[in-house]
Amino acid sequence: MKKVLLFFLGSFLLVSNSWGQTTDPKQQAAIDSVIRHMVIDSIDVTPEAIDTEGWLLLDESIKNELSGAVNNLYNFKYERAERQFRSLRRRYPGHPMPYFLMGLSQWWKIVPTNILAKQYDHAFFAYMDTTIQYGEKMLLQKKNNYEAAFFLAAAHGFAARLHSERKNWRKATLHSRYALNFMNKAKEANGLSPEFMFGEALYNYYAVWIGQNYPLLRPVLLFFPDGNKPLGLNQLQQVANNGFYTGVEAKFFLMKILANEENNQMGAYPIARYLAYTYPDNAYFQRFYARLTFVTGSLGETERLSLDILNKLNRKMPGYETISGRYAAYFLGYIYQNRKDLVKAKNYYQQTIAFAQQTDESNSGYAIHAYLNLARISHQEKDIKQAKVYYNQVKELADDDKAAEKEAKTYLRKYRKA
Repeated sequence: MKKVLLFFLGSFLLVSNSWGQTTDPKQQAAIDSVIRHMVIDSIDVTPEAIDTEGWLLLDESIKNELSGAVNNLYNFKYERAERQFRSLRRRYPGHPMPYFLMGLSQWWKIVPTNILAKQYDHAFFAYMDTTIQYGEKMLLQKKNNYEAAFFLAAAHGFAARLHSERKNWRKATLHSRYALNFMNKAKEANGLSPEFMFGEALYNYYAVWIGQNYPLLRPVLLFFPDGNKPLGLNQLQQVANNGFYTGVEAKFFLMKILANEENNQMGAYPIARYLAYTYPDNAYFQRFYARLTFVTGSLGETERLSLDILNKLNRKMPGYETISGRYAAYFLGYIYQNRKDLVKAKNYYQQTIAFAQQTDESNSGYAIHAYLNLARISHQEKDIKQAKVYYNQVKELADDDKAAEKEAKTYLRKYRKA
């Protein structure tokens, strides 16, 4: 999401409309007119004044029908979830919701790979493009259709995120520009449902966070509405507690923000625990929770989770990739090293390195520290020659880990003639 917002902040540059999704000039002009109206004449609307007829987002029978599908999606039971989404599409072929949900399913096939897997890109973009197509039609029929604006903001936002990961900067910039405009429109319906608050919550938080962490972008922020970090976190908590379609996504972002941006591991811990226990076959949630148990010292729970992750990876369960394996193997190596079970420790550290090599991430932190601990174990076992081999690997890979690099160089100087 940080990358997406960076493109929001860059979208004040004039981006050619020829990069858009619509090829009909008249339709594109009509859509652009609606967008300009959103930005300039946006006003607060009371829930009572909004015509919600035909809205699927607020339809309780649809929520009941899709509750199992949403759970299956986040528990990585993709086929089951997609069957239900296709059933919804058959009944509402002209509505953006089923296409967006199908696209979201593709997105969660990509997430566990740290967005590296590309085999789902085509389907993902196709579903998001179709969501945009039907959302635009709904908005052209009724300019105050906030449900359409919600799906347009979400589809453009997700498309911008993946395009940015794929370094398709032009498309990422365009999608970000549209996402921000549609988000401003959708937030007028915040009082109707927490779903509409999700985009605004992320914007409020990251608009300030980027200003604090990217000083060179502060002048760009002058072109955009002010953010509010405390409000953004509060809104995200509200969506996490009450959202149906966006509740899990809000918990996902809240967990990451607290752990990574706010350095509040204990604040993120209960959210991660909830997600990991509610969706036990979600590799991303499971490994994130395992990492938090590791850094907070709950090593018994770390061991249980890590063994489960490796077991599921060996069974080739959906979403369990080598990245999750790298996390789990390193945690187990550390645990057994501290239990003085050096045979198991070495085995798991070697697995950590092998997993890292499979994704061309030998310079990742876990891989470097696996080499570092293997070197320490080799020295402990009085195998100086092998220790030097491992320390040489650390020296070559640890460009961003000065402490590890210093330890390796010191050892290699000391035992140069050994």
